[in-house]
Amino acid sequence: MAFDIGPDSTKKFIDVLNGCKTLVWNGPVGMFEKAEYGNGTKDIFEKACSKKGFTTIVCGGDTGSAAKKFNAESYISHISTGGGASLEVLEGKILPGLSSLSDDKL
Repeated sequence: MAFDIGPDSTKKFIDVLNGCKTLVWNGPVGMFEKAEYGNGTKDIFEKACSKKGFTTIVCGGDTGSAAKKFNAESYISHISTGGGASLEVLEGKILPGLSSLSDDKL
């Protein structure tokens, strides 16, 4: 079983982040709850938090919990506990709960 990404994969993620201005993150890359499997998630958060002018959007409860564990919350632009719903919004879908709040419905 794989419980974390390895150092080579972590480096690849970080290399991609070096050329980006925005990170949309849905799901940790390891079983971060156990210290021995949280290195990939921790290292990616550290990179994202160290970039100036960088936008980080965290989607999903587990990713939000990982942000809290690694003290990254104050560096993150937006945290949503709705991982799947966040992805649907990014796809352009209208969520029923949000559409009911529309001015058109009032």
